[in-house]
Amino acid sequence: MMIDRSSEREGSTHFGYSEVPLSEKQGLVDDVFHKVARRYDIMNDLMSGGMHRLWKDTLAAKVNARGRRGFRHLDVAGGTGDVAFRIASGAAHDAEIVVLDINGEMLEVGKDRARERGLSGVEFVQANAESLPFPDAHFDSYTIAFGIRNVPRIDVALAEAYRVLKPGGRFLCLEFSQVAVPGLDKLYEAYSFNVIPTIGKFVAGDSEPYRYLVESIRKFPSAEEFERMIRKAGFRRTGYERLTGGVVAIHSGWKS
Repeated sequence: MMIDRSSEREGSTHFGYSEVPLSEKQGLVDDVFHKVARRYDIMNDLMSGGMHRLWKDTLAAKVNARGRRGFRHLDVAGGTGDVAFRIASGAAHDAEIVVLDINGEMLEVGKDRARERGLSGVEFVQANAESLPFPDAHFDSYTIAFGIRNVPRIDVALAEAYRVLKPGGRFLCLEFSQVAVPGLDKLYEAYSFNVIPTIGKFVAGDSEPYRYLVESIRKFPSAEEFERMIRKAGFRRTGYERLTGGVVAIHSGWKS
């Protein structure tokens, strides 16, 4: 399915099912994550039945950081550290693991978790995925898990990912996708729009952030279109792997 992006070219974009000025989306997204930061990981467990842990395990395994000396990795929109901690656990002692997030409150959660785990080698940076504060060709790999759909200008974020990767570096993105199993798609739709906001209301005290998250999933490009966007950014050997019947997909591309 092709997504109509004409509104983005004209200075507006989608915030869930609403259309908002492009300049306002980042602030609206920030507000969502300010509200849910302290309960974000609990909600992930409840919403996915714990499956997000397995999906992130698969993503981290694809980074293949184990034992690689001088390895440099950037995890974008990874404030709470879930993905970065997995990568750091198998990396060499001199590895550079950076967690970047635009939301300071999410980063504070990540820092607290890193201290609890005794992980001193993970760096936390507050910055925008569309303007990364790193030199060209700096990282061996780049991950972004459940974050790319919240970026106002996905093409700009992809271009930045390409810029900061070394030649031969790998881009990996874990994101919700389109369910490919007949019957499961209807069940997933009903669960998403009825159960998830209710859980959010009960656990986090506010259903609206979770309603936005569900709507943002539906507005995200299909796996096929997103792969074309990754290729357009310059990546080669692109592809994607559907997990759990297509509920999520891991997208991959290499910098030539």
